[in-house]
Amino acid sequence: MSEAPEVGLLTIDELAAAVGTTVRTTRYYASLGLVPPPERIGRVAYYGPVHRARLELVRALQDHGFTLQAAERVLGSIPDDATVEDLALQRAMLTSWTAEPPELLGRRALEKKAGRRLTDDDVTLLTALGAVEPVDGAFRVTAALPVGLGLLDVDVPRESLGLAEAAIRRHMEALADELTTILHEQVLEPHRREASSPADARRLEQTMADLRRLTLEAVVHGFQRAANSVITRSLGPRE
Repeated sequence: MSEAPEVGLLTIDELAAAVGTTVRTTRYYASLGLVPPPERIGRVAYYGPVHRARLELVRALQDHGFTLQAAERVLGSIPDDATVEDLALQRAMLTSWTAEPPELLGRRALEKKAGRRLTDDDVTLLTALGAVEPVDGAFRVTAALPVGLGLLDVDVPRESLGLAEAAIRRHMEALADELTTILHEQVLEPHRREASSPADARRLEQTMADLRRLTLEAVVHGFQRAANSVITRSLGPRE
C-alpha cells in the first residue's frame, strides 16, 4: 500500500493550477532552482506551501515588470529556510505600487496605444518623463504614459518638462526612501519579531496594499496643499 501524502501537499499539476501557470512553466522554474526539490512519496513528487509561496512570488514579480533574471536574483537572495510568511513579506515589499502590470510593446504597438504617430523626439521625451522604458528594441509602458502623451502637446519648451520631471523624481525618490524606512521599522519588523501564521501574513499583505493606496492619495493631496500654500504666499504682501 502506498503512503498517502500529507494534507496540503500538491502534485505538480495541482501546484500549477493553484498558482495559475502551466505544468511546463512550473517545471522550468523548478529547473532554475526557483523552488526547492519536491517531497517524493513513492514515485510521485509533491509540493508544499513553501513551493507555492515561492512560485507566487515569481509570478507577482513578473506581473509587476521584473524580468525572470531579476526574479532569479530576488529568489536567490532569500534563505532556503524562509517560511511562507517570510515570502509573503517579500512579495508585499517588492511588488510595484502600480495597480496594473506594465505592457511591453514594439514601436508600432506603442503608437497604436498612444493613438498617434510618435517621432523620435517624442519617444525621447516620453522616456525622459518615465512614461516608457526602452527594453531590447521594445518599450515597457508605465502608468505615466497618459501624462507623458498629454505633455507632448503642451506649448512649453521640452527642456522645461525635463527639468520639472527631474525635480519631481528627485523629491519623490527621497520621499519614497523615507516612507519605505518607516514601513520597514514600524510595520514589517514588529511583524517579523512576533510569531505569525499564514493568515497573519495574508492580512499584512492586504494592509500593505491599503497603505500603498492611501499613501498615493496622501501624496497627491499633500502636494495640492503645498502648492496652494505657495500660491497664497506669492499673493501676499511683500516686506
